[in-house]
Amino acid sequence: MRKEENDAELLKGIAQGDELAYKELFLRYYAQLVVFARKVVNDDDLARELVQDVIVVFYEKRKEIKIHSSLKAHLYQSVRNRCLNQIKHSQIRRDHHANIYQTKKNDEAYVEDKLQETELEQRILAVIQTLPAQCKRIFEMSRFDGTTNQEIADKLDLSKRTVETQISKALKVLRVQLAGYLDVLALVFYWILK
Repeated sequence: MRKEENDAELLKGIAQGDELAYKELFLRYYAQLVVFARKVVNDDDLARELVQDVIVVFYEKRKEIKIHSSLKAHLYQSVRNRCLNQIKHSQIRRDHHANIYQTKKNDEAYVEDKLQETELEQRILAVIQTLPAQCKRIFEMSRFDGTTNQEIADKLDLSKRTVETQISKALKVLRVQLAGYLDVLALVFYWILK
């Protein structure tokens, strides 16, 4: 039996919730995916964590996932995307911390602004956590992962209009919940509320 046929049977078993098929997926691909992820993120523990996340999400979304290539290619692409997102978020955090460190450390107004930003950021994240699951996922993919509406629609097998509607709903909830904070810090989080 060819590898593609084995993978097709494996996918069928996973879609049906067969734990042995899921275990086989793990045994067949985990080690090689970790080696691949390690080359991208240059960190053994992080590589293992990212691959585990991809495999868990694959199982959780097994009935929704549409694979247009081979299973192996799909898993590698998923790990690659997860690694790149991790690098992107790490770089954003590093840049943010570097900016804080290098700017006017003793300026009280600056410190106060940063405290307000942090408080607003925490409030935004708290509001996002209250969104319905699909709305939250779409919004996070759009605003945090930088995924386009069409890419989100393709990944989640939704219409682009549905994606746009869910993002609009999330933004409306954020505007209502954060109305008291937007007057002072509207420009700080313009990217999230536009």
